[in-house]
Amino acid sequence: MPPLAIRLAKIVKRCRTDRPERFKLADHDPAERFGLSTDIEDVRAVLAQGMDRLAEMQERLYAHGRWAVLVVLQGMDAAGKDGVVKHVMAGINPLGCEVHDFKAPSAEELAHDFLWRINKHLPERGHIGIFNRSHYEEVLVVRVHPELLERQKLPPNLTRKNIWKHRFQDIRKFERHLTRNGTLVLKFHLRISKDEQLKRFLARLDTPAKRWKFSASDAAEREHWDDYMAAYEEMIRETSTGYAPWYVVPADHKHVAWLIVSAVIVDAIEALKPTYPKIGGKALKELKHAERALRAEGRR
Repeated sequence: MPPLAIRLAKIVKRCRTDRPERFKLADHDPAERFGLSTDIEDVRAVLAQGMDRLAEMQERLYAHGRWAVLVVLQGMDAAGKDGVVKHVMAGINPLGCEVHDFKAPSAEELAHDFLWRINKHLPERGHIGIFNRSHYEEVLVVRVHPELLERQKLPPNLTRKNIWKHRFQDIRKFERHLTRNGTLVLKFHLRISKDEQLKRFLARLDTPAKRWKFSASDAAEREHWDDYMAAYEEMIRETSTGYAPWYVVPADHKHVAWLIVSAVIVDAIEALKPTYPKIGGKALKELKHAERALRAEGRR
């Protein structure tokens, strides 16, 4: 059996949507483990190695200061988006990472185009930005609940059936703009089964410290499960591109999802080849002068 790192590279390739025109959500089993253990203890060391590699890559990214990284997490409620942030990003420096959780849009946000609130939270160069939900809510929740369009006060002739086609076009162009301006876009759909979601909801209700994470609307949304699956399928088919592909990650086993997301992020940042700045010329002379002064001070 090949080392787990090699296996992960193959797993990542299977999760990446390279031929979106052929994409079918049903081809991706939420409970798929790719032969990985069901016991998190068996992969904990690999998870730790991934966190160490990511911490190093983030430091290089920050020092290099030429690229930004945007990580988009989308999934049904209880799919594990918070867990990915906690377990994959645990070792990185918070000074170079921002997490934004997009809730229902405010009145101010509704008064602007649907990408306006997204632009405000994009990561700066050298930083990693994580969107827990994102601009894709506009072709998921709003599509499943089209009555929400009325709150956006769009001109009536812009809310017809082709609005979703237009939004897909806008998103593709928006992400192309980001990549052309130095932002690496990594998108993950955490795919959870309806049965596993039910188990996690009940576990939350059984745990007093986690009940705050559950609301009655979570249960009500389960009635629209099939509509959401159809919306996710078309969303991925229409917006997975060579410059900003979707990774469809099986999420019924949480640690499997953590391993895959970690591997994708680390490999993608490594491919950017961020380096520490080289100091030369006048700056190097000033640095050496400061070093001599400090060493002289230390000898006193």
